[in-house]
Amino acid sequence: MSEEEKPYSIYTAREKCPLTANIYFPAIPVIASAFNKSVELINLTVTVYMVLQGISPMFWGTMADRWGRRPMFLACMLVLAVSCVGLALVPTNAYWLLMVLRCLQAAGSASTIALGAGVIGDVAAPHERGGFFGVWNIGPMVGPCIGPVIGGLLAQGLGWRSIFWFLCIASALCFLLILALLPETLRAIVGDGSIYPPPLYRPLIPVIGRTHLNEDPTAKAPTRKFRNPLLLFFYPDVSLLLLYNAILYSVFYAVTASISTIFQSVYASLNEIDIGLCFLSIGGGMLLGGVITGKLLDLDYRRIKRGMPEQSTDEDNAEKARSRAVAQEEDFPLEKARLRTMPIYFVIYVASCIGYGWCLDAGVSIAGPLVLLFILGWSCVAIMNIITTLLVDLAPEMSSSITACNNLIRCTFGAACVSVINIILNALGTGWTYVLLAGLCVAVFPIIPFVMARGPKWRAQRRARLNSDD
Repeated sequence: MSEEEKPYSIYTAREKCPLTANIYFPAIPVIASAFNKSVELINLTVTVYMVLQGISPMFWGTMADRWGRRPMFLACMLVLAVSCVGLALVPTNAYWLLMVLRCLQAAGSASTIALGAGVIGDVAAPHERGGFFGVWNIGPMVGPCIGPVIGGLLAQGLGWRSIFWFLCIASALCFLLILALLPETLRAIVGDGSIYPPPLYRPLIPVIGRTHLNEDPTAKAPTRKFRNPLLLFFYPDVSLLLLYNAILYSVFYAVTASISTIFQSVYASLNEIDIGLCFLSIGGGMLLGGVITGKLLDLDYRRIKRGMPEQSTDEDNAEKARSRAVAQEEDFPLEKARLRTMPIYFVIYVASCIGYGWCLDAGVSIAGPLVLLFILGWSCVAIMNIITTLLVDLAPEMSSSITACNNLIRCTFGAACVSVINIILNALGTGWTYVLLAGLCVAVFPIIPFVMARGPKWRAQRRARLNSDD
């Protein structure tokens, strides 16, 4: 089979389809009372969680790009399960221990975002990554919306400690499923998935990809040098996209973080469960947007690729073939294929953000803000999907690391935005606050056409440097 015809991965489409911070929010007043601490001090555990949520994937993601996805997944799930047991049993006179255990919990749970993106980068070819990232994005994006609903029900019915027992059981089940079923996907270890990995990297029940494993025990995966993930910040296109994504994500996080406070003040008849259910509106939009926009992104990629002229190859001259590969990489409009629908989603995102703020400011029927939250969630997950997919396209050999960089920057900006959102709301009012947030998004939008124009040249320069180093 020729290189063009050879599948990117041995896994079939079915085999490729493989909540923690915000579930804690509704129980904060109860925990504050139990620990005899102020709500502000208990809120500090949320801030610490968000800080570790941004930092820890940089370590786990880098190790996963070097030593494999499967052992890092198992380690993260084990850390998460153990920390949840500790949180469920923590004495109420040990506030410091609550802080430490929340840090460990963040280190275990948040890092799986980078690991999951790494698996998709390993098994999904560029023309199908959008669809897989669309489904994958549902978890980290919808989780903050359904977490408060689950957390509120558990805290009200069984007490705040039940939240952590629930998370412990869920993470333990994930650990067992990964141990039993997940194969190693890192291409530096298993290639396209057909090479037998060492025993530690094999699932206990090898049902995924078992019919395609290479029978040649001497087959070797391509070797790969270790690359410092911090160098990704020096890629101009990557840095610009990270900034753009962080600003839009921080606005989204400010919206979700202020739903409870604003809805309680505007619609005084709502109880805590009612307010929790309001989060399902934005979560439903994200669920729909993740599935649909991912497929549309793949369709757009294939449409542009079909329109590209075929490149001839010269088997006799390796130097010419290398030059042509660089030229082909530069000629293919990857940025256009990923970003050309961005203006549509961006306009919808900004308009729904402004409309949401003024609807709440005017105190209209609750149906208005809920519909706009649905649209906001749909457009937000579409934007996040586009940027995440493009980032992995730009550094497929460091897919976990680049996703960890994305998580670090957007969590940092998100934490900063959440820390000041109530101050801005009190100073400007609801309507003008969301006009301000939308204005921040508009200010960074020129990044998109700039990356579309300059991105191909930056990619070609990087490819040329890597080839010269090899």
